[in-house]
Amino acid sequence: MDYIKGNKLAWEEAFEQRQENWGEDNFKRLLKEELPFFDRNVAYELKKMDFKNKRIAQFCCNNGRELLALLQLGAKSGVGFDIAENILAQGRTTALKANITNCEFVALNILDIPSDYHNQFDFIFFTIGAITWFEDLATLFAKVAACLKKDGILLIHDYHPFMNMLPLPGEEEFDQDKLNQVSYSYFRTTPWIENDGMCYMSNTYHSKTFTSFSHTMAEIITSLATNGFYVLALNEYDYDVGLTDVYDKQGLPLSFLLTAKKQ
Repeated sequence: MDYIKGNKLAWEEAFEQRQENWGEDNFKRLLKEELPFFDRNVAYELKKMDFKNKRIAQFCCNNGRELLALLQLGAKSGVGFDIAENILAQGRTTALKANITNCEFVALNILDIPSDYHNQFDFIFFTIGAITWFEDLATLFAKVAACLKKDGILLIHDYHPFMNMLPLPGEEEFDQDKLNQVSYSYFRTTPWIENDGMCYMSNTYHSKTFTSFSHTMAEIITSLATNGFYVLALNEYDYDVGLTDVYDKQGLPLSFLLTAKKQ
């Protein structure tokens, strides 16, 4: 698991290199808006669920903004797990400023969540870009299954695996006039190695190494099935959720929302 230790150092460095005021005003949106930080289709699905008296958790919660927003729907308590200690510290500050007292943040490797949290949650979710930080999804979803109660729900909102085939603006293979042309294999087996910081959070700099992994939709579904989940719904959308908007509305699967139940 050396890549996870490396990612921890890279994420904490990225937060230290963060853009001015990054995340500092999240509490203002939490106080004024309904389900801020969620995509409209995700918010629609969440509002159909019953969270009253439920215990919820976000794995790879970053600064906790989505978890804190979801608590608006009446959950009894929430726990955010992430590997980066300084980013979680911002989550705690945001909760304090937003007057949210039924939430805690725990800094650790998701795969090492202790047995104290097993069979404790009614709902667990991952948001954009989270599962890519794990090489083996079967191991990851085994931990999710351990932490969920019987009939607990897992939700994943993320980039569609198809996007791993598309060149992004700024990459050598990108051609604005050929947006229907793919450049990379859907079945990539080598990790993505990056040393340019974390663009949405920090300025560009020579960073410690981020290591992430591509996963096919088949791998996602099969890893869930082998851990006792059955899929309730899988929605696919023709718009991206954070990387680029140049491919939006071109008939390509760019993002997805999956919900599954623990049997």
